[in-house]
Parts: sequence; structure tokens; C-alpha cells
Amino acid sequence: MQVRFDTFFIWVISLWLGASLVGTAQQQCADPLAFTPVSQPNQIEWNKFPEFSLPFTIIYGGPRFNDNQASPLRHGFSHLINLNNEFIRPEQRAVIYYGFATGINQPWETLDSPWANDLTAYRAKWEQYLAELSGGQKNSAGLYILPTNRFALDVERIRESNAQILRLKQEASVPQIYRNLPDAEFVSAYKKAIRNLYAEGMRYVRQRTDLTNVSVSSYADTPILNTYLNVPTYSWTDWTTNLNQVNYLVKDSTEQRVGGPYYDQLDALSPSAYYYYDYPTALAKDYLSYLLFQVEVNRAWSNKPVLPWVWLRYHNSFSSYPNFIQPFMAEATAIFPFFSGAAGLWLWDEPGIETRRNDTYAAYEHFTHGLYRLSRFADMFQGQYELVIETPARDLMEKQLPVWRGVVKNTNILIAAQNPYANDAQKTSLTVRYKNWQRQIELTGREVYLCRFDMSAVTATEPVLGDVSVSPNPASTSLTVSFSRVPAPQTELRLLNIHGQILLKRQVNSVKEVIDSAHLPTGTYFLRVSNDTASQTKKVIITR
Repeated sequence: MQVRFDTFFIWVISLWLGASLVGTAQQQCADPLAFTPVSQPNQIEWNKFPEFSLPFTIIYGGPRFNDNQASPLRHGFSHLINLNNEFIRPEQRAVIYYGFATGINQPWETLDSPWANDLTAYRAKWEQYLAELSGGQKNSAGLYILPTNRFALDVERIRESNAQILRLKQEASVPQIYRNLPDAEFVSAYKKAIRNLYAEGMRYVRQRTDLTNVSVSSYADTPILNTYLNVPTYSWTDWTTNLNQVNYLVKDSTEQRVGGPYYDQLDALSPSAYYYYDYPTALAKDYLSYLLFQVEVNRAWSNKPVLPWVWLRYHNSFSSYPNFIQPFMAEATAIFPFFSGAAGLWLWDEPGIETRRNDTYAAYEHFTHGLYRLSRFADMFQGQYELVIETPARDLMEKQLPVWRGVVKNTNILIAAQNPYANDAQKTSLTVRYKNWQRQIELTGREVYLCRFDMSAVTATEPVLGDVSVSPNPASTSLTVSFSRVPAPQTELRLLNIHGQILLKRQVNSVKEVIDSAHLPTGTYFLRVSNDTASQTKKVIITR
């Protein structure tokens, strides 16, 4: 197999920098890979990343372009959406049934109304779809065999608020018997009828198909509907205990608990977590707490697996559409949901959008880069482990605090952290803790921090190296490496070029080390400071 030079370069650098996973006894960090994002339109360069896997359901619904090797499946993704070819086994395929309630001009489609619909026509529509999807294959019991492992219904035909429901009383197609009801009774009748209509569709699918190895979900039909602006409006206690906050579609008939005829047929929950605002808009900075809120609040109401839908573009109802989200947002979106308990992700994009546009898909590479960094610690999410969520995402949004989450397994704790509210080069000091263990970490700008600590080996609350800074950067004739205090004995400084070659190696004996850089060619270098208990890596630019 031929290996491209840039791929080889990434592998070499990752050995030196890529997760100090061979670095120290106390701290191991999944440092970012040094890769150049794609700059040509309508391309995703999968071979920039080593092949890797993750112990989660991560569904790829983006463009494939000229890829005919199912490359996402070798780069962290477990499923491909709506594809059926020689490379895809049923257990690697996910299907979205678009238009579940549309296409036959019924009140459910035109008015979000549950009344006066021709259910015979709907059943014929669903039957035809299932027959086509299965290729007519049935098991011995006469049930359709679907060539998929994940099956999502995209219904989206419901009036969410009481005010929206009451406007239906003005529609002549609504039977008079309902329009004559008092408002409160009309709202109650609508909610019951729409629940039953949703449930009828799901019930038909279950009655006509063999779903033995298929997980069924419904896009955005979750206990707490996607919300962005009003997350801090209610307390975390209110969000997680007040049934008035819960989507009535997934309540039982008494409206006293999460449940009911539709919810009970769902195998997993799929909240929508699309972003609306781009930087530098102030609201954009809430994106990460908003994403984690969708996971955490729905897990609070249900024990069903939560797999949020994420989109690498801004939502099409806002002015930033169809731009891609920022690189650090894409990377964080790939990493953080699992620290809040997500069982997976649906990565979605508009079907066929690549044929209508000529975009540069660097965001997909940043998302994949996030998955790759997370894969370095895949073992932390297997077997028995504990999530560390010190502050609910709702409270982080209200106070505009840096986000950090942890995963504990045995004596190890994996920390993911980011400050979405920081400026590009701003330093943020953050205390992370679990029971009697705590550590002070430093974040740079909006970069994603991802490090594992051995809690049994660490007794101090401060990093052994202390703060390390490099100046000037960019540098010309010399650069100075400064330490906040004298490092521990046997601390070593190494300067590497982009090929991973060591250009300088020496012991650190003071709080300030000066390096002669006058002889170095212009370009990017990496400064590595490490000892037996800690390590840090700094990117250095040499200019003339």
C-alpha cells in the first residue's frame, strides 16, 4: 500500500506528540495531530488520519464524493446513512425514513393535524416504503427484513405549543365536534390524538418488519425539545423534574410521566443539537453547553440511549447558513457528548447538498480529528466507568464558564475541557477534581484539552512542570522557554521539526532556557518539555 508523505508525517509527529501516551506516569495527553485541512472544494481527505475505531455508534451522513471504500467506517464511524452497496453490511448501515407523514396531501402533512387523515392511504404508503427498502425480502413469519441496523423516522408533524394547537380551531378541515370544544379540552384532545397518530405509524412499522437487530428512533422526538435561547431561563432542577417542560408527545395519557404509546416504542432518543450562531456573536459561545444540555437533560428523563443529531453547518433558519461551523466547534462536537453520557452521534448533512454547492469540507476533517483524539482513550469508555459532571451544562451556559467533563475508570481519570468563551490565545486556568483528587490545568484559547491522569500517582494539586511559556513566538534569532518555577530534576527539553526529527535535546536547570534559533530554517517546530511525571508541547514558528 502506498503511503502519502503527509500521512507519514502525521504518523511520525503523533509518535512524538500525539498523546503523550508514552509520555509520563501521571499525565497522558492526546495532543492534536499536525495536519493541513483540505483547501480544495468537494473533497474529504480521509487518509490524513490513521485508521481507528471507537466503542460508540457514530453514524456518518455526510457527502462521500469519490470515496468508494467506505472510508468513514475506518475512521471512527460505525454506520453510513442510506447506502446499500458491496462495501456496506446491514450492521454498518443506518436509514432515515424522510417524509414519514408527508407525500399524500393529508391534514397531518398540511396542518400538523391528527384529525380526518386517511389512515388506509398512510398504511399503503408505509407498506410500499418497507417493501422497497427490504427489496421484498421477508422472514419465515412474513416480516420484512430491513438491511439496516439503525432506523430513524423523520416525522416532524406536530404543533409544539398550546397557542399553535389552538390556531387549528380556525381550520375547516378539523371536525366540528373538536372545534366546538373549550380551549383546554381542544388542546388535550389534540395531544392525545397526535400521540396516537405517531404511535400508529410506529406500530405499523413494528408489525410489518423484523426489528430483531434494528434500533428504532425518531428525529428530535425527545422528552426535552431542542432549545437554545431559553436554557438558562429555568433552573436545572426545573428542567429535570417539572413535567411541564416535557414534550407531551412522549408523555403517557395521564401526562404524569414520560412514556405513552409512541415513546414506549422507541429504542433510543435522538435530540437535535444543531448550532445557530457563528463567532464572534456572543450567543455562539454557548454552543458547547447547549450541545451537552441536550444530552444531559434527556438522560435525566429517560434511561434510553441518547444519540444526538449534529450538523457541521449552521442551522438553515439563521443567517450563517450554509457556512460550516468553526474548526474548534467541529472537534469539540466529536468529543464532548460522550463525556455527558451520549451513546453515539448522528452526523447529518442535507442529502445531495454537495451537488448543489461547491464547498470546502475542512469541518469534516476537524470532526474526524476529534474522533481520532478520543480514540486514543477508547479503553476508558469500555467496561465499567463513571462520568464526572461537576456542573450541569445548563449552569455552565448561565455563568459562561469553561466546560470540563471527566471519565473515571479504575484509578484513571480522562479530562476533556474547552473554554468556548476565550479569545484565540487567552490562557484559562481551570481546576478539575474527583473526590479527593484535583488538578490545575491550563487551557489555551478555544483549543480542546484531552488528557488522562493516574490519580493514584498524583498527590500534588499543581502540575509538576508548572506553567511553561515560549517567547517570542514567532521567533527569529532566539527563543526563551520560561517556567513558573524550577522544574523537577531530570526535566528535558527537545526541539523537533515537522518530520519528528530531534534538532536539540538538553536538560532544564533553571526557570529560563534560551535557545539559539538563528540557524533554523523558517517554518513550524515543536518544543517538548517532559520529565517522569508531566509533559507539555508547544508549537513554535520560526520567521526571518
